[in-house]
Amino acid sequence: MRYRLTFITGVAVGYVLGARAGRERYEQLRKSAQRVAQNPAVRNTVESAALNGRKAATRAFDKIGDRLPGPVADRVRSRREERAVEDDDWGTSNT
Repeated sequence: MRYRLTFITGVAVGYVLGARAGRERYEQLRKSAQRVAQNPAVRNTVESAALNGRKAATRAFDKIGDRLPGPVADRVRSRREERAVEDDDWGTSNT
């Protein structure tokens, strides 16, 4: 009960503070987030992290793929085949 009351109190406080900040503050935060997401340095970092993550996942699957349950291994293989077919637009940055 104590945790539920704490959660409800947190939601109420967040709602009140959010309502006081209003639409202007929301728009300001949204524009800031959009600027960060469109920054070429950020896009390159995200692209690099995604490629490194895919490589690490491939290495991990190659090592333990035979120990995974059949449906999981099949799903991973099908996603890898889909990824090989799809054109990826992440590599089109200008920096």
